[in-house]
Amino acid sequence: MNSLVISTSSFDTGNNPAIQRLLQQGFQVITNPHKRKLTEDEIIELLSGGATGLIAGIEPLTGRVFQSAPNLKVISRCGAGLDSVDLAAAKNHGIQVLNTPEAPAQAVAELTMGYILSLLRQISTIDRAVRNGEWPRTQGRLLAAQTVGVIGLGHIGRRVARLCQAFEATVIAHDPFATQDGVTLVPLEQLLATADIVTLHTPYSTDTHHLLDAKAFAAMKPEVIVINAARGGLVDENALAGALKSGKVSAAALDVFEQEPYHGALLEFSNITLTSHVGSLARESRQRMEIEAAENLLQGLIKAGLIKNG
Repeated sequence: MNSLVISTSSFDTGNNPAIQRLLQQGFQVITNPHKRKLTEDEIIELLSGGATGLIAGIEPLTGRVFQSAPNLKVISRCGAGLDSVDLAAAKNHGIQVLNTPEAPAQAVAELTMGYILSLLRQISTIDRAVRNGEWPRTQGRLLAAQTVGVIGLGHIGRRVARLCQAFEATVIAHDPFATQDGVTLVPLEQLLATADIVTLHTPYSTDTHHLLDAKAFAAMKPEVIVINAARGGLVDENALAGALKSGKVSAAALDVFEQEPYHGALLEFSNITLTSHVGSLARESRQRMEIEAAENLLQGLIKAGLIKNG
């Protein structure tokens, strides 16, 4: 019997037309029993039954994984990022790799806007104070008065730029692969020196590892706000802790971390918002992402000749 693995921590198979069609074709669906991000060994174990297709989360999909799964023909990422997939190794093993770049974009962009507005007006800090019996008269800042620096003008970054412009903020961006697209493009050094808010929306790679490090934080404006809803490895978390402690960074928000779940030093700071990699977890976006991921898998299996079209 053909089988497919769904490695995401959750997935609604019952309301997914492509999954139902694969079940009718005789496929067995194997889901993630751990309900969290899988390790390399755990995804190897899930694929060990001879799965031909994988709807992937953000677990490491390495050459070792592909070597251990000789029947695997199609990987469909339920999400946009492909940094967890060794694309060269996948190609060498004849595995198609697909993703859903548009489906989560609005959800991540809206979460980013939530961070920006909350940090500017210190909503979480004031909420905690009121619950402790205080009544602070805290003065915040207007988004309309800020310069927002968007690093990465892909599906998500472009949306964040437009949303900030709707609030009448000044928006600048750095992306070596982008065109103007209604946003002023600047070198990274200029963005870091100019922006009141720096928000990351760029893919992770060896070239962008710790893109925001101690040197980058030192180059930023005093009292800058830093946001990362892209990938954990983009930010040197220890350097960010130092910048928060010194006051160079006045506030920050992170949805992604180098190690998840996160248990590091940033937990000690009250002026940082930490969320549990929930960027795409808006109901409507998640549903679209799952449907697109399953449809991509179905079409990939048809292309591979593993099931018939029609």
